[in-house]
Amino acid sequence: MRVTVFTLFPEFFESPLATSLLGKAIRAGLMDIRRIDFRDYASDKHRTVDDTPYGGGPGMVLKPDPIVGAFEANPPLVGGARIYLTPWGRPLDQEIVKKYAQLPEIQLLCGRYEGVDERVVEGWIDESVSLGDFVLAGGEVAALAVIEAVSRFIPGVLGEPASLGEESFSKGLLEGPQYTRPPEFRGLAVPEVLLSGNHADIENWRRQQSLQRTATMRPDLLKKNGG
Repeated sequence: MRVTVFTLFPEFFESPLATSLLGKAIRAGLMDIRRIDFRDYASDKHRTVDDTPYGGGPGMVLKPDPIVGAFEANPPLVGGARIYLTPWGRPLDQEIVKKYAQLPEIQLLCGRYEGVDERVVEGWIDESVSLGDFVLAGGEVAALAVIEAVSRFIPGVLGEPASLGEESFSKGLLEGPQYTRPPEFRGLAVPEVLLSGNHADIENWRRQQSLQRTATMRPDLLKKNGG
């Protein structure tokens, strides 16, 4: 799968893309991550990418011409999608991530300052997504989150693919608590059911813990799924 990131700070991605599962996936050829500095497509000698907003107001807005120039020089693969990362976008969730993982390419536009000229969104963006109801300095952190989330659905990236089915949101619920050795740590014990070897009881306990955690932390998910 190919991912192309349009950003003013391509160096931001160097370390995260070289480590852990992402680094292994890239080195194994399972993912092809490209970084495009759209400042390289600015038309003036100062390589200007932003300007003051029409109508007044604070901050600067990213100009359309460098971004569109970068898009036109780097078209997506047939069947790919171009995504703008912005606080006002649709909240990213597991269903969106799985959809992206099925595409031959996703192109991610990282905003900065007060955002991009709206004509870019109207003419060249397929979808806009957000990590949540908060604001970051730019879209680079969000782009990394999308890349890592998508990578988990690329065959061969995860050492244990079956674990995807047990993660939070995979069944519309949050994942319940997990434990490992030692069986007791500083007076805190692992629940007896997990040590029992009774797989039916363990499965039932995990289901109840998942429901309880979801009801406490994300009751909206229960409503969404008819719970």
